[in-house]
Amino acid sequence: MSTPLSEATMAVVRATVPALAAHGHAVTTAMYRRLFRDEHIAALFNHANQDGDNAQAHALAGAIVAYARNIDDLGALSAALERIAQKHVGYHILPEHYPFVARALLGAIEDVLGDAATPQVLAAWGEAYWLLADLLKRREAELRGELAQAVGGWSGWREFVIAGKRIENAAADAPIASFELRPADGGAVIAHRPGQYLTLRYPVPGQGRIKRNYSISCGPNREAYRITVKREARGHGGSRHLHDAMAIGERIELTPPAGDFFLPDAPPRPVVLLSGGVGLTPMVSMLEAIAARHPRLRAHYVHGTADGASHAMAAHVQALARAHGGIQVSTFYAQPGAGDALGRSHQREGLIDADWLRANVPLLESDVYLCGPRPFLRALVPALARAGVADERVHYEFFGPSDERLAA
Repeated sequence: MSTPLSEATMAVVRATVPALAAHGHAVTTAMYRRLFRDEHIAALFNHANQDGDNAQAHALAGAIVAYARNIDDLGALSAALERIAQKHVGYHILPEHYPFVARALLGAIEDVLGDAATPQVLAAWGEAYWLLADLLKRREAELRGELAQAVGGWSGWREFVIAGKRIENAAADAPIASFELRPADGGAVIAHRPGQYLTLRYPVPGQGRIKRNYSISCGPNREAYRITVKREARGHGGSRHLHDAMAIGERIELTPPAGDFFLPDAPPRPVVLLSGGVGLTPMVSMLEAIAARHPRLRAHYVHGTADGASHAMAAHVQALARAHGGIQVSTFYAQPGAGDALGRSHQREGLIDADWLRANVPLLESDVYLCGPRPFLRALVPALARAGVADERVHYEFFGPSDERLAA
């Protein structure tokens, strides 16, 4: 059990909020630079999140500021801490890795804040870091124990075989492919919660073994997982390697399913599922679960994409809706193609908007689940709040650093 922080220590940490709010990104960038000097620590990370505007550094900077502001009320950060713990389990971050982060963080604070990083400030942040680290380590140990003891469960990395591969859309310049993954040992797999993701580890020439997170796009079962991945033309090439070089029979490593974004086992009210682009993947998992397990659940699925060519898994979703009978499907095309026909291939042109949702789906009596790119979420999540949907009924996921929501 961690020793609670003293009032004096909490006061010192709170006093650093203005400096960290102003220089947090520089601190976290310096922290990662220090961490990555050690190859075995660098190998723990998804380096795709370190490119461009360095989303991971921005996310962590926001998380550090939020932690400092709530240092005397960590209950306010419970949801964020759960997301971080889930992500750490996915990346197989272990207790022995925490001291490396402590040294890198405190060294970065000293580097960036200079004279303001007094011995008192560094000592207070050292105490605060280890309080947080101990909370996370305990929760991560609980999660690993639950996963290892479940039917088909395991801990750490497990080898899987690509047992199936198929293209799910017609966009030659941005194909979306599904990969069926089965255990190489022939055993069972843990039944994931619909909406969760997998962390994959696989070799890419010139980069070593990289890590990527992909949502599971099938319903829970004991035999296999399916991921559905868009081939991104830019970036580190993880998705390109999956599409171009990973054939049926290739082997890949996975940690167990993780994530706090999922459909509950017994949904208490109707659900509205909203997705943009390849953000449909966890929604298809939820739809499969609804069709198989919840015959009386009312569900509305609204998906937005560019056009018919980019629209993945459309026939599969319609088949699930017909089989269930209580799933209503609506599709928005932002820029319909020549072969698209309003009322046949899609129900609406343009972007999904709150006015249409208010008029066409039971927003105020439902739980709302969203997944998609940042602009999609940043438009719709505030709009749902303005429409009167209670915060606790809005659940969302996007493909990026797990703690980025703290920085929003």
